[in-house]
Amino acid sequence: MYKILANTIFLGKDVHFLPECHSTNDTALNLVRTGQAREGSIIICNHQTKGKGQRGNSWSSQAGKNLTFSLILRPDFMDISEQFYLNMAVSNSIKQMLQNYVPNIEVKWPNDLIVPGFGKIGGILIENTFSGKEWEFAVVGIGLNINQIDFHSASASSIKSITGSEIALEELFRLLITQIEQGYIQLKKGKWKEIKSEYLMNLYRKEIWANYSTDGEQFSGKIVGISADGRLEMELENTEIAVFGLKEISFL
Repeated sequence: MYKILANTIFLGKDVHFLPECHSTNDTALNLVRTGQAREGSIIICNHQTKGKGQRGNSWSSQAGKNLTFSLILRPDFMDISEQFYLNMAVSNSIKQMLQNYVPNIEVKWPNDLIVPGFGKIGGILIENTFSGKEWEFAVVGIGLNINQIDFHSASASSIKSITGSEIALEELFRLLITQIEQGYIQLKKGKWKEIKSEYLMNLYRKEIWANYSTDGEQFSGKIVGISADGRLEMELENTEIAVFGLKEISFL
């Protein structure tokens, strides 16, 4: 059973533990819609049956083996156009903590966590609610493969698959929430340049020529940066810089 966290300022002071649920993000969004949400609330589920990933993909997780949870934040100190900085801050925080268990973790744009040579060990899905042009709440869904070793996808992996070691989920959860809170406070303090610099330093395939596809056509490109609104900046073979949104490019 996951308890209220004593070592944080505001994250995890209201923890909702669910033995089973469809999606922790859906549960959190329902709290937002019904006026029951407060910043720092966490919904964590032992067995998430219909988890959501980027591009409408599903996130499959074995019961009791991994960490699947959602945070409710209220980043109303930011403009809507700046929302990708929240993605970067959360990605950085999770990477910082998990690298204590697995070295060489990289962030695959926009916010998947991978270990090259092994596969994807985690993902983040942020769903926002707005009131007019004002940011109301951000629901940060996080799925991390910890102790699961059997996967339907060949591209998936876990900490245990890589290290052979079983991880205590509650202890890792506590450490992760503490790290994420520190990253969020850094965001509140306006350390945006530092956040983006760290994100780019750990970005998968940055400055490496690789193959991609867009509109059904393959091409070779080199990731060179991230735009202010979170789109991928890529140098093409003709030296032009192209910019891609989430659904406009696929990694091959």
